[in-house]
Amino acid sequence: MTTVSAETKKTGGARVAVQRFGSFLSGMIMPNIPALIAWGIVTALFIDVGPFPNEGLASIVGPMIHYLLPILIAMQGGRMIYETRGAVVGAIATMGVIAGSDWLVLQFNATLPEGAAELNPVHMFIGAMIMGPLGAYAIKALDGLWEGKIKSGFEMLVNMFSAGIGGFLLALAGFYWLAPVINALMDVMGTAVRWLIETNLLPLTSVIIEPAKVFFLNNAINHGVLTPLGIADAAENGKSILFLLEANPGPGLGVLLAFTVFGTGVARATAPGAILIQFLGGIHEVYFPYVLMKPALLLAVVAGGATGVGTNMVFDAGLRAPAAPGSIFAVMLQTASDSYVGVILSVIFSAGVTFAVASAILLSSRKRDLLATEDGFSAAVAKTAANKGKSSSHLANLSAAAQVPAQKITNVIFACDAGMGSSAMGASVLRKKIIGAGIEGVTVTNKAVASLPGNADLVITQQQLTDRARAKEPQAVHVSVDSFMNAPEYDDVVELIRESEAQSSGSNPEGTTDTQDASAGGVATDTRVRSEAQILTRSQVRIHAGSATQDEALTEAAEILGAAGAVTGEYLSAMKEREATVSTYMGNELAIPHGTNDAKSAIKASALSVTRYDGGVDWSGEKVTFVIGIAGVGDEHLEILSKIAELFSDDAEVARLKQASTEEELLQLLSAVNAS
Repeated sequence: MTTVSAETKKTGGARVAVQRFGSFLSGMIMPNIPALIAWGIVTALFIDVGPFPNEGLASIVGPMIHYLLPILIAMQGGRMIYETRGAVVGAIATMGVIAGSDWLVLQFNATLPEGAAELNPVHMFIGAMIMGPLGAYAIKALDGLWEGKIKSGFEMLVNMFSAGIGGFLLALAGFYWLAPVINALMDVMGTAVRWLIETNLLPLTSVIIEPAKVFFLNNAINHGVLTPLGIADAAENGKSILFLLEANPGPGLGVLLAFTVFGTGVARATAPGAILIQFLGGIHEVYFPYVLMKPALLLAVVAGGATGVGTNMVFDAGLRAPAAPGSIFAVMLQTASDSYVGVILSVIFSAGVTFAVASAILLSSRKRDLLATEDGFSAAVAKTAANKGKSSSHLANLSAAAQVPAQKITNVIFACDAGMGSSAMGASVLRKKIIGAGIEGVTVTNKAVASLPGNADLVITQQQLTDRARAKEPQAVHVSVDSFMNAPEYDDVVELIRESEAQSSGSNPEGTTDTQDASAGGVATDTRVRSEAQILTRSQVRIHAGSATQDEALTEAAEILGAAGAVTGEYLSAMKEREATVSTYMGNELAIPHGTNDAKSAIKASALSVTRYDGGVDWSGEKVTFVIGIAGVGDEHLEILSKIAELFSDDAEVARLKQASTEEELLQLLSAVNAS
């Protein structure tokens, strides 16, 4: 386990907490953006002031914004906590908040004198983001009270009534207690925003929003405040400027253009490609390393952001719904019919102002940068990835582009938490790509992070383990991947090896050979494995027509390995601990759960379990069809795993495995991995 100083925890704890909270809010909102887009299209086309007024179709607008969208958000929030059961209870609870809010508005309007402006309904997006997860947590805790205590045959009865009664009680709590609080909160926030607009101070929000974006703290602001307020504003006025406070791609474009013209080194070389990803693709995070490389550039993005907000205020411009991702295409799609001039100018002006300020900053230090012996861009990319707190293929690609070592890369190591399976499969896939590219003299092995020897040229890990690997191998190039199976970064690594070969004398570093110490997790070319009968048998292969939860799939994998005499009962806990640290999702619908490095004592023999779930498994947000459990003594299972990696890296082979109608047929298809 990585040791973290108390000072580090103190300085990073608040930021990480905000990041996690913002990511959770984003996780509820982002999957439902298509529904917001659909609502925006219906609103734009069919209301009485639209190009195709249609009273019947316009009647969809109100129910969608008032009921459908909050309930979808609540269900997503509940699903993130407790899958379908949490989603259902969260939706029930949210209906209580919606009804309670409507009742309060109705009572208030009834007291108004005749002819007075009535209070509009409050759309319960914030209520949904509270009650969805709360309902899921409540039913999960309730289920835990009698888990394993229900008599056989009564499980469905108890499950149905507990969820129904729990949802009913939460709906009552939402109606009487939460609805008044949310109505008052929305009133306060709405008043604050109107005051900022009326006093022409709204551009000052860029002082908070632009730096927050760079440090990945913006989700809490954007999805917790701006999106709910913007939706309420758009429902009343047909558009909202609030959707453009964070989504404007102009500041990022301005920074990248400045680096393209006045930058130095790798930052200048990568900036044009980053423009395509940021401005057209809407992935704003690719410009964050450029800002972090020179923190003074925060002044540029703040100035550009404020300029964009001010321009939209002058032209009374806004979007009909959130623009996600923040691509210029998404922004234009959601632009209100009377706002195209303002929105387009806001992007142009914000990019121009950012470019001007950023150029001045870059020119002021350009001579010093040209004379510098080290390029700070790689460190800025790493810092950005650390700020994000999770993997990103776009940042990984920038990182790979930024690191072309002077020495030839001959020793590549895949590192995972235990060195047992994930890294072995990734090493096999990359080794095949390197051989296919005609590159010779490169050794690709795998190890546990704790066993890294300190002499690697390039280390590949999952994002969560990169910092630990970097501490063990500070001299190596480090590449982070989302999954070890067919990661797009592998092609970048192959190209990186080619470039290092071209830039070096071609001599191999001392101590690099084609074989590695197997006990340390390396994949040696002369690895010996036990027979198929000992590693994988018919009783260890299963096919299920339905789906399963991740916990159920882990439990079944552990049970199969236990029945084969390969592990003790403690191994399941180690497998769950492994998932809590780093996901074992490999890509291509495959997960290979196994224990942590500390779980070696729970392994009695090497074995594999193979389970196919035709209905799929939600594996930490990824769809998995095949779950291959691993228990390995020494390196007995590694050659089989490397061949499984080759098998699952071929889409045609995966399709054949999915079409196998019996366990016997599936075992026969898998038995090819044991061929010598």
